Amino acid sequence: MSPVLVAASAYGASRVRQLGQSHFIDVVADAGGAGIEIRRELFTSDLPDLARMGAAVAARGLYSVYSTPIELWGADGLLQQELLQQMLDEAARLGARYLKVSLGHYPDAPDLQALNAQLAAAPVALLVENDQTAHGGKLSTMARFLAAARDDGLPVGLTFDIGNWRWVGEDAQQAARLLAPYVRYVHCKAVLEDAGRLSACAVSEADPAWRAVFAHFAPGVQRAIEFPLEGADLVAETGRYIQMLEAA
Repeated sequence: MSPVLVAASAYGASRVRQLGQSHFIDVVADAGGAGIEIRRELFTSDLPDLARMGAAVAARGLYSVYSTPIELWGADGLLQQELLQQMLDEAARLGARYLKVSLGHYPDAPDLQALNAQLAAAPVALLVENDQTAHGGKLSTMARFLAAARDDGLPVGLTFDIGNWRWVGEDAQQAARLLAPYVRYVHCKAVLEDAGRLSACAVSEADPAWRAVFAHFAPGVQRAIEFPLEGADLVAETGRYIQMLEAA
């Protein structure tokens, strides 16, 4: 099976909110993807029927990752247990393979025992992503968290976002070397800089930088398109990049 998923956000926030994320399940399946990343922030109002959405994903032979814009640790440095539990429950209703969150304001003395106990009873595995924030996306902070999680036996993996390191002034290649043992899922995108403003853009065959990080990861690691997909034939466009990412 292809190790490539597609983040629903790749099809554009306005289009996805208009058509609904379920609309793109068929696009991803017809393009040869392995799964779809459902984004909580793209729901328009109340939560949809997550169980029904999950059934539609499974019916096409796909699996899902549930991406939520929450931080494990709040601005007060406290573990956001109630919010995390809500997201875990939603991910379970969706039938997701993983719940993806951000690290947040990871404190000097975190309560990892409470997190461990919560995750031990969770029906969905947890992935923490390097995001675009200075407090939650820096390499040193992420490395400290992941090492502590490993030492405490926490069932947590890393979503390695290749492009996000640029937002926090870190080198993706160095991050890949240091964090490779923890990587379970890779967000693929290139970064365009225009007058100091950064934005996500499509990876290209001519740019070896994004592909180089895969040399540090386990063969066949799950990876996702997280850059804009456009054009009249979205299935063909999606399929073209799925093949590119498969070869990484």
